[in-house]
Amino acid sequence: MSKINVYCVFILLLNLYHPLHTMAQNREDFSKYPVYGGKDLELRYTPAFSVFKIWSPTADKATLLLYTVSSGGNSTSSYEMKKGESGTWEMKVLGNKKGLYYTFKVLINGKWSREVPDPYVKAVGVNGLRGMIVDESETNPTNWQNDKSPEFYHPTDAVIYELHVRDASISNTSGIKNKGKYIGLTEKGTVTSGGLSTGLDHIKKLGITHIHLLPVFDFFSVDESKPDSPQYNWGYDPLHYNVPEGSYATNANDGISRIKEFKSLVKTLHQNGLRVVMDVVYNHTMFAEKSTLNELVPNYYYRQATDGGFSNASACGNETASERPMMRKFMLESLEYWVKTYHIDGFRFDLMGIHDIETMNLIAEKLKKIKPSILLYGEGWLAGKSPLAEPLRAVKKNVSSLHDIAVFSDDVRDGIKGSVFENEDRGFASGKKGVEESVKFGIVASTQHPQINYAKINYSEASYATRPSQVITYCECHDNHVLWDKLKISCPEASEAQRKEMHKLALSIVLTSQGISFLHAGTEFLRTKNGVENSFNSKDSINAIDWHLKDLNKDVFLYVKALIDMRKSHPAFRLKTTASIVKNLKFVSSTNQLITYRINGLAVGDRWKKIFVAFNGSNENVKLALPAGKWKPFIFNNAVSKSAAVKDSLKSFSAAVYYQE
Repeated sequence: MSKINVYCVFILLLNLYHPLHTMAQNREDFSKYPVYGGKDLELRYTPAFSVFKIWSPTADKATLLLYTVSSGGNSTSSYEMKKGESGTWEMKVLGNKKGLYYTFKVLINGKWSREVPDPYVKAVGVNGLRGMIVDESETNPTNWQNDKSPEFYHPTDAVIYELHVRDASISNTSGIKNKGKYIGLTEKGTVTSGGLSTGLDHIKKLGITHIHLLPVFDFFSVDESKPDSPQYNWGYDPLHYNVPEGSYATNANDGISRIKEFKSLVKTLHQNGLRVVMDVVYNHTMFAEKSTLNELVPNYYYRQATDGGFSNASACGNETASERPMMRKFMLESLEYWVKTYHIDGFRFDLMGIHDIETMNLIAEKLKKIKPSILLYGEGWLAGKSPLAEPLRAVKKNVSSLHDIAVFSDDVRDGIKGSVFENEDRGFASGKKGVEESVKFGIVASTQHPQINYAKINYSEASYATRPSQVITYCECHDNHVLWDKLKISCPEASEAQRKEMHKLALSIVLTSQGISFLHAGTEFLRTKNGVENSFNSKDSINAIDWHLKDLNKDVFLYVKALIDMRKSHPAFRLKTTASIVKNLKFVSSTNQLITYRINGLAVGDRWKKIFVAFNGSNENVKLALPAGKWKPFIFNNAVSKSAAVKDSLKSFSAAVYYQE
């Protein structure tokens, strides 16, 4: 659950008032549509000829048009395409057509569609109006063939860092030259005014394993023809699924630029030990009736409501029908393309609950064969009602039916910081009583544990994960208030120093809990969006990462870095099975805003034979009752301990981690 309605309402209004929008009404039996099994629904270029192929089973005619420019002007030639098998249309054009642009239009029921690129288009001109004919070999950076992903063995080893390309570098405090661009994140040696690393160097030093990039496919809401105009959007409004977004390229008019520069970013991240996750949005499209998908095959790719119009589980005006064979095929082939062509290491699925379980499992099966270490996760919920039956949905409660795909835990998120639906609500880390069980539920990664009272979990009545790798443990993301702003709003009486300790406590819980750790970029030095809750189209002054905050909060950065290093160094915080959690993680106390637990490190091959973790969510100092034995503190009072002397009076809003070797 996340408060995404503001953004979805924005997209819905754009659909309603955009001149291309009309309401769709359809009651067709789509099961009768032919299914094409080939993997060539795309442009195939050679210097001698180019072959164009689309799927449009209800069309009576199909036309290919070629242009010399990416927008405007008239077509230089047009070709009547030939009808092929299973609803396909094909045209082979002789000669070297590299550098030209193309569109298609189809005649259905006596009416010609609007001109569009094909859904599988891989290269486009400005604003994605037309496909571009390119030689794929010219889109590769130097030594691309030698690019390799960093080693990675198990999902719970991941520490994910959610980042927006523009946010990372657009501020003058970033020290980055190519601001807001893919290649800005490839720059090295960039520093703050205080001399601390920014951008790529910062992320590498932080120690995370995966960079999760907010949408970098071609989206609608930023006008690529105005690169010098201040524009911003998260990008959850898909236009072309298989093309990198042009506004992050140095030249959006050139179809090669965006491809080559995004590949260069992936290559650079890999060279620096960082894996790349793409945020993908197959659950809806920016436009419904006038989308590329719908122009070529009206209504097929979308679910219908009872009145025949578009159903709307995305709250953005439409929802795709992943269970229909050709939509399922499109998703599978699109994801395969990103892995094979761009060397992507993982995907985060927006509103994954809209997709059906069978499709998601087929995706996991296919991608695991290509890259066994690929990381897959998504939002296990919807934003509205769907005609797809709940038992078929890839939602949180059905995660046990998903194969190697994780879901976000909203239970621990709101248990830590308070409800995202109530701005003033507090969580465990900010002094709320009675939420200990929700936090404990997060500590064991939403699995079944005998010491948890499931009747007291905030959103779930039972465990839903069968193993910790099925859960993303987090307390903030791009949606809703960032953690620092949430604490300020919900704790107005607290001093900045107190809120700082709350912030560190919240991140301590995330990075010591089982499951897959997830951080929002900039949280490691108290990132703020000045109280803006959903900044999907806010100005850079709101969204840009202010790297000066790292100078001001260097201690927080070093603390989070230490937590990440600890997590990566100690398998006890990354247990692989529910049985191991039950056997080796025992809660000692979980009352009066104090949570303490022990982990048997020896049993899981950790050099720390015994571990004791404590979280004090109260406004009072508490006396800890450590188990018998000789303990050493690694973390004490939200700081890396500089003394081997054991102290057991834990300050308010603080974490501690003790160990025995």
